[in-house]
Formats: sequence, structure tokens, C-alpha cells
Amino acid sequence: MGFAFNFKQLQLKTMSFFNDVFGLLYWLITQIFFSFYNLFYAITHPLSWLNWSDKEALMKFIYYGGSQELFFVFVTLFLFITLIGNFYHKILWFFVRILEKFCNKIGHIFAWAGLIMVIQQIMVVFIQRIFTRAEISIGFGIPFEFDISWFAEELKLYNAMVICLCVSYTFIQQGHVRVDIFYSRVSFQTKKIIDMFGSLFFMVPMAVILWMYSWFFMWRHLITPKVSASDKIELLIRKSKILKWNVETIGFSPNGFSAYFLFKILIIALVALIFIQAISFFWRSFLEWKEGENSENKYLELEKFDEFSNVSEK
Repeated sequence: MGFAFNFKQLQLKTMSFFNDVFGLLYWLITQIFFSFYNLFYAITHPLSWLNWSDKEALMKFIYYGGSQELFFVFVTLFLFITLIGNFYHKILWFFVRILEKFCNKIGHIFAWAGLIMVIQQIMVVFIQRIFTRAEISIGFGIPFEFDISWFAEELKLYNAMVICLCVSYTFIQQGHVRVDIFYSRVSFQTKKIIDMFGSLFFMVPMAVILWMYSWFFMWRHLITPKVSASDKIELLIRKSKILKWNVETIGFSPNGFSAYFLFKILIIALVALIFIQAISFFWRSFLEWKEGENSENKYLELEKFDEFSNVSEK
């Protein structure tokens, strides 16, 4: 009797487990199927989410920017490109080169923020300590004039630009610190499998979670009423009737830097670049794994510092 009872319980649990698994698979397939429709609708009806003069369209943009619908559009595109690239490597290499070139260009441009930060710091010290001025005025006619503390606090923005917008560039140039426990001792093929696993199961999930938090965090400092990741589209449509821009311009000090909303935008840019680099790195590792060691660092645009090293040696 006891054995029959336990067997029946086991049977019920097994059936429940398989129902959950099939339910999850059905949900995933449904989301991927509808992602084609969602992408087609977004492309053919751009004013429904890009016309920000319409408050309802702005709320739709905010909602879908952090929604599962957008996530599955990217998942479907990723699977589709990967499937094609599995048979036509040139197509996948094309996407790898485009994404890496984009990240490199962004890094090249915003790396100059480090130089601007140093120059502005020197300017602040000279004007404050030597010329004993309380403000800096730039321009003619209608000058751009702020207190010296505004320019001093703005230095954090340049630092944030270097960190957030050069992260993928640094990764491509192999400048990130690696904690190597066993990676260097395994074969080339195993290294590529580790790289693919790390891209898909560490970088991408981290980027998705950060995006969900930072996306709505940014909009809470740009508009009112405040929005949340838990808000349904129907609630946001109702909120759109009283929506208005309320851009954060409050600094940490009365005369300090007042554009802190830019830091929230930079967080979004950081997460987007991490996501792009994760996908690009997965595709590169996948192609190198399939093509062998001869394809290692293929099309990789690494910076050359030979002329600088020669000068230092002299």
C-alpha cells in the first residue's frame, strides 16, 4: 500500500515536471514566433513608438524598450544570423567585423574624454588657485558661464565616458584583466568553448539584467509620473495622459554640475556595448572554433604601438 502510494506521488510529480517543461518550451516557441510579427510591426509603424510628441507613443517606447518582446526580437535575430552563419561563415564574419568596428570607433572617439578631463582639471586649478576666479565664462555674445565647482564636478562625466563608452574597445584590444586559473593550459578548441559559454551564460544575462534595471532607472529621472519595470502596458498608457518631461538637473551642491541625467544615459550605453560585445565575441569564438587555429584573431583590428615603443626605447 505504501509502495503504491509513493509510486502514485512520484508519477504525479513526474507528470507535473513534464507539464512545466512543455509549458516553458511552448512559451519560448510562442515568443520567438510572435517576435517576427513584433519586429515587422515596429518597422512598418515607426510613428507609434518614435513620435515622442505623442505622449502615448513615448510611453510605448519606454515600455517596449525594457520588455520581453524586445528581448525575444534580439534572440530571434541572434538565432537566425547564427544559423545562417553556421553554413556561410563569410556572413557571420561580416557581422563580427561590423560590430567590432563599431565598438572600436566608439572607443576611439570617447577615449579623448580622458585628455579633455586632464586639460579641464588643469584649467580649474589655474583659474581657482592662481587667478582666484569663482566662475568660468566660455564663448562670445551669450557666454557659457558656470561656477568653478560646476566644471570641477563635470570631470566625473568625462571619467564616466571613458569607463562606459570604451569598455568594448578595451575588450577587443584585449586590455581587460583576466584571472587565468586553467584557461592557458587547455587546448585551442576548449578555449573557444569556454569563450562561447562565458559570452552566452555570463555576459548576456548580466547585460539583460542591468538593462532592465538601468532602462527604467533612466526614465524615472527624465519624465513624470515615474515608471517601473513591473508596470503593464495598460497602466503606462493611462499614465501617459499626465506625462510630462521632468529632466533631472539637481546637483550635489548648489552651484555644482547639474546634468546628472547624462550618467543614467551613459549606464544604458555601457550595457548596450556589453551586449553587443558579448554577441560579437560569441560569434568570433564560434567561427574560430569551427575553422581552427588558423582563424585566431581573424579580421581583428588590434592597435599598433610600435612607434611609441621605439621612441621609449631610444
